[in-house]
Amino acid sequence: MSTPTPHPGNTSNGSPLPGPRPTVDPERIRSDVDCLMARLGGIEHDPNDQHGAGVIPQKAHILEQAHEVLVQALASVDRA
Repeated sequence: MSTPTPHPGNTSNGSPLPGPRPTVDPERIRSDVDCLMARLGGIEHDPNDQHGAGVIPQKAHILEQAHEVLVQALASVDRA
């Protein structure tokens, strides 16, 4: 006999957690990610910075933010 595997959003007895279910608005997610991606193009390369050391961390930070938006959206869908 196998033991049931707990899933996010469910209690150990399999019933949903109390309270309202989280909702995910695909348009809001898309808009948030689009805004972050648009910021990437606005980062100017400093001509005095020969190795891009200033640009790369800025772009990496924006990409991390976009990733977090998507991870949170997926987590919300998984809990629903």
